Amino acid sequence: MDQLLSFLSTTVPQAKSLEQLTRPLLALLGQVTGMESTYLTTIDLEQGVQRVEFARNDGDMEIPEGLQVPWEDTLCKRALDEGRAYTDDVSGCWGDSDAARALGIRTYVSAPIRAQDGRVLGTVCAASAMKVARNEQIEPMLSLLSGLLGYSLEREVLVDRLQVLNSELAQLALTDALTGLYNRRAILGEIPRLLAMARRERRFILVAVIDLDGFKQINDNHGHQSGDQFLSQIAERLKDCLRGSDVLGRTGGDEFVVCALGNLAGQGTLAEDMELAARLLQGRLAKATVGRYALASGTDIQYGGASVGVVALLADGIDADEAIKLADREMYRVKQQRKRGASVA
Repeated sequence: MDQLLSFLSTTVPQAKSLEQLTRPLLALLGQVTGMESTYLTTIDLEQGVQRVEFARNDGDMEIPEGLQVPWEDTLCKRALDEGRAYTDDVSGCWGDSDAARALGIRTYVSAPIRAQDGRVLGTVCAASAMKVARNEQIEPMLSLLSGLLGYSLEREVLVDRLQVLNSELAQLALTDALTGLYNRRAILGEIPRLLAMARRERRFILVAVIDLDGFKQINDNHGHQSGDQFLSQIAERLKDCLRGSDVLGRTGGDEFVVCALGNLAGQGTLAEDMELAARLLQGRLAKATVGRYALASGTDIQYGGASVGVVALLADGIDADEAIKLADREMYRVKQQRKRGASVA
């Protein structure tokens, strides 16, 4: 025991991560137990799976890292349920375990790793394909190791969860809840990125503002649920007509913005190429919004299309707000033109 305490006093303070703590402890466990494999697992009770995170193998039997098995089929669960920490007759005790049979385990010993509130986070185990006699030191040592690993594993699990939550929160902060597209904040962050890329590659950018004419009437006549469904369908149609590198967002109730890098056509001057690219994108976006839409009210409507304003801009001397303002001004010009056309008709 003195040797064990000496080992732990030098190993534990130097460990900066769960892996750095676990690997030397698994090596020590192998020396004490004389078993071919020692390993640490994590348990996801919600998903119903157990995963081998770290393993030490010194023999013919191999417990692979990354191995994931159904929790209900594991020796660890059986041992935990029965309060049996050790057996040298796995097939006799738990012959129904497919995982144990596949791995060829005959002798097995384990201890649960628990969180401070008692939840089982994982296990620390030793296993052998041979019959290994019980050692008085094994179970107290496993209990000690599981306690040491419990704090570190719980901390790592919490850090992982916080990272996932932070990532989800960051995504939510940049996403329109209804359509799943970028929101205004995200669009304003993407335009400077495209401007910087345009400057590096000596290209121009295209910015489009799309306003859904008649959207208020759809809400008033068919209800807000139908209005939301219409917006979601518009979003899908716009996505389908764009390149994967193009940026699409919803910036207001019935307003969408598209940002894209423009390609030089090489068929005229730079100004002519920019004008052609803006005209082509305007036509593509406007056409994508025209058509029949199924609404939540149970009716279909024939929609005549949105007003779309597109500007092609050089990257120098312009920012995101100004780019959107210019595209919005162009959209308003198109809207007025469409109104005049409708009144003449």
